[in-house]
Amino acid sequence: MTRLVRPDAVLVQAVIAGALSFAHLHDLAEAAGQRGWKAWAYPVSVDLLLVAAWHRLRTLRAAGEPSCSAWSWFAVALAASLGANVATAGLLDLRDVPAWLRILVAGWPALAFLGGTLLVHRPTSLGDPDPEPAPAPPPVVEREPRREAEAPPVPAPALPAPVTAPPALVAHAQKIAADHRTRTGSDIDTETLRARLGVPSPMAEAIAAQLA
Repeated sequence: MTRLVRPDAVLVQAVIAGALSFAHLHDLAEAAGQRGWKAWAYPVSVDLLLVAAWHRLRTLRAAGEPSCSAWSWFAVALAASLGANVATAGLLDLRDVPAWLRILVAGWPALAFLGGTLLVHRPTSLGDPDPEPAPAPPPVVEREPRREAEAPPVPAPALPAPVTAPPALVAHAQKIAADHRTRTGSDIDTETLRARLGVPSPMAEAIAAQLA
């Protein structure tokens, strides 16, 4: 379904204002020595820079980034447009334009090209967040070499408690040893002493040690 374009007072006002500003810029460029298509290119350059700066300004503000550069170029384009409107209002003699105005008009293309380039190819701001660093690798845990289970120390064998012979038994053994020496002419040995006394071997050895 075709939509009908309804006249809008704001749109009409914008078209009229744009046409007047366009004409003033053309007249000023032509008075400053720009002839033919060059005079028509100046108002297009000023209006395009103004629109580009306003678009960049809104984009930066929506993203929450600094917009000082966009504001600066918007002010430059607005000053050029307003300056042309004021200059053609009778304040300047367009038949004898001063030299400084000719210099400004002649240098405008380079300025507009620089502004448009910076607005389109805006360098990354210093406030942009840095990329997240790659996660650090997990620390390497050095494992201690496996130690073999140490065998528990072997306890030293307990020494047998010394055998102590009763004095009476020692005295009886002395009599037996003296009798054996009288009969045989030699000392009694431990095994014979044990048999005569009827005691265990450790006791017999302890008694024999005392008889020696």
